[in-house]
Amino acid sequence: MSIEKKIPLDRELVFEFVKVAHGSLEQVEALLKQEPALVNACWNWGGDDWETALGAAAHTGQKEIAEFLLSKGARMDIFAAAMLGKIEIIQAFINDDPHVAGLKGPHGIPLLSHARAGGQAEVGDLIESALAQLGDE
Repeated sequence: MSIEKKIPLDRELVFEFVKVAHGSLEQVEALLKQEPALVNACWNWGGDDWETALGAAAHTGQKEIAEFLLSKGARMDIFAAAMLGKIEIIQAFINDDPHVAGLKGPHGIPLLSHARAGGQAEVGDLIESALAQLGDE
């Protein structure tokens, strides 16, 4: 099996893409049009704090940005699922391993905070319930 070596993306472009995904759909669209490979690029803020544009959108409640990125091939993760109210996904994760309720995403932001950022009360209740059950162990 041969693995094709690819040229890394420009670091400053990755930084800018992740940064603007915290709040500017227009800039996200423009940068992704300029470089489509950015869709799943990660930036390390330091101290092993890795973040994608989808991760940025997820913890800031930027639903339009998250949905746009997903439509362009971004990889869904549990944090975006929580922010977007994808309760079936969150329930499946919790059923598989209740400890995921305590996961932290970029910047150490808890899963529950992602649900709250998206205004997802039902998902938040599910996560809080799982956290409470873990506290009873």
